[in-house]
Amino acid sequence: MYYYFSGILAMVEPDFAVVDCAGVGYKLTVSSQTLGKLSGKVGENVKLYSYFSVREDAEELFGFYTEEERAAFCLLINVSGIGPKAAMAICSVLTPEKLGMAISAGDIKAISAANGVGKKSAERVILELKDKYAKNIGTFAGSESSLLLEENEETPGSAMGDAMAVLMSLGYTRAEASYALKNLSAELDCDTLVRQALNALMK
Repeated sequence: MYYYFSGILAMVEPDFAVVDCAGVGYKLTVSSQTLGKLSGKVGENVKLYSYFSVREDAEELFGFYTEEERAAFCLLINVSGIGPKAAMAICSVLTPEKLGMAISAGDIKAISAANGVGKKSAERVILELKDKYAKNIGTFAGSESSLLLEENEETPGSAMGDAMAVLMSLGYTRAEASYALKNLSAELDCDTLVRQALNALMK
């Protein structure tokens, strides 16, 4: 129903944020990851992607700083026994990329580190999302090149970071660009990275 809210960040609390959209304040439950991104931005324009949860006894809006986090949340709530609260707890301790790595590696400990998520729930997340996660989010699979991408994509002037910026300027999402670059060597120059990534994206 609501894909995102764009407006003035009116308030930030430990587990929610309020976005003022044309004079209406929308309260969105957010993860620690999103909360960190919103730090110091009260009074500024922000955009939060959202998920509207409707249950018999409650209606609740969830907010996410990136589309990838929203997509991860939506996959998690479709796992048996994982509701919105547990999904948000997982999103609080693991970025979408690190969640992808944990699922790929079968890292139960990393997922069960989330508040209220036990070993059995973590096992279900891995079992049910192992084949779906990377396909839907295009996240990292935990290879060495993926780790190099995570380290270098935000580094100004790095070939991997520049290639990511070029791909996104061409209209690809961050998830698509990450997926295309994840198996490429960080030692390649930017032009080669972009060319090979485009070849992968066009297949």
